[in-house]
Amino acid sequence: MGNFTIFLILIVAVSFLLVVVIMVQNPKGGGLSSSFGGGGTQQLGGVKKTGDFLDKSTWALATLLLVLILLSNFAIPGIGGDVESKALKDSNTTTAPVNVPAPTTNDNTDSNQE
Repeated sequence: MGNFTIFLILIVAVSFLLVVVIMVQNPKGGGLSSSFGGGGTQQLGGVKKTGDFLDKSTWALATLLLVLILLSNFAIPGIGGDVESKALKDSNTTTAPVNVPAPTTNDNTDSNQE
């Protein structure tokens, strides 16, 4: 398994986790944090801590995804020392246009003037 394949698997996994973390959050302040912070006296982590965890995990996963994408650029197969394009190499050679003969007409006006 190549380096690029490993980066690709990690990028897909982090993207999936990021989607899950974002979908758990409610844009109006509810979501997972509101279910833990109900009216009971015992709280599992508390509302504030759950919201902070989801917020920090969102930023951490987004940063990790960006870093993985940037690092995967170095693992792309086929990238070597030759970075010039073929178009730049062929720009020094010029090709002459192909001469196409003009169409001939079978006009018998010259033969009728005798």
